[in-house]
Amino acid sequence: MLLAIETSCDETSVAVVHDGTVSANIVTSQVHLHAEYGGVVPELASREHLRNLLPVARAALAHVNIQPDQICAVAATRGPGLPAALRIGFTSAQAFAFALNLPIYGVHHHEAHLYSPWIAGSPLRAQFEDFEPNISLIVSGGHTMLVQVESEQSYQVLGATLDDAAGECFDKTAKILGLPYPGGPLVDRLAAEGNPNAFEFPRPLLHDNNDDFSFSGLKTSVRYFLQKRPGLADDPQALRDLCASAQAAIVEVLAVKAVRAAHRLGVRCVTASGGVTCNSGLRRELELGCARGGLRLRLADRAVCTDNAAMIGIRAERQLRAGVASTPFDVEVMPGWPLG
Repeated sequence: MLLAIETSCDETSVAVVHDGTVSANIVTSQVHLHAEYGGVVPELASREHLRNLLPVARAALAHVNIQPDQICAVAATRGPGLPAALRIGFTSAQAFAFALNLPIYGVHHHEAHLYSPWIAGSPLRAQFEDFEPNISLIVSGGHTMLVQVESEQSYQVLGATLDDAAGECFDKTAKILGLPYPGGPLVDRLAAEGNPNAFEFPRPLLHDNNDDFSFSGLKTSVRYFLQKRPGLADDPQALRDLCASAQAAIVEVLAVKAVRAAHRLGVRCVTASGGVTCNSGLRRELELGCARGGLRLRLADRAVCTDNAAMIGIRAERQLRAGVASTPFDVEVMPGWPLG
């Protein structure tokens, strides 16, 4: 039994992992608290983690009907993320592990996302017996990157966003369109009833010979487009078409770059994870791109796309099984911890 904690941003999550199976995965979101500010307020997030962590941990243990002394290891997100938010979860995990004389694993949040496409089923279970080398797209509100994964313990970053992450572009575009926070899911829902070819928006770096991303220009393009057409977003169908057109531009860049990298490097599998992977347009575009290119596609289950402790626990358990040394008790969180 391994207890895992995730508090890198605004979700408080605790999971129990047992022999590769996620026995419990409790997530408490703070979206309703941050909505009035149009984004995550770090101080508010930290206070909510302090309020929620113990009840969430108790709920996770109660869900599988175990006592704390039945836990054999502890894991927590060590970085990257909001400094104070990370510290609450990681320090709590250190205290828990120290009190019960257990090993602790400080997990890299992006590494957990990197391997989350191999967590599937009901209940969620690690399926690394199906693992194969892949090109992995990690796409969320704070990060967008392409990674070549050669094995469970070996990977290298191919490219990343040069400015805004894809999820940030979704949320900022939504704000420009007058949609409430968090805007990304609303854009996706409205886009389903819109015409993705109604308006033409740029596809930044789509044809550049690199694996990097840039989305700040796309967001600015939407702003200038609306400035020249005041009142357009007030029309319900035009708003749907705007959402569909902006979403089409974002997901085309993500999918094309992922598929192109796989072909260039001779990799036959593409994976995707992170909160934006919940976007139906992106999932569809990746499915079409991989089908056309003869590639296998593995998408993270929606339950482990957004921030959650299940992927932290599975990653830590795999490290434990591989003989990776546990994390010393005297280390600090790493808010800017780079992948690799």
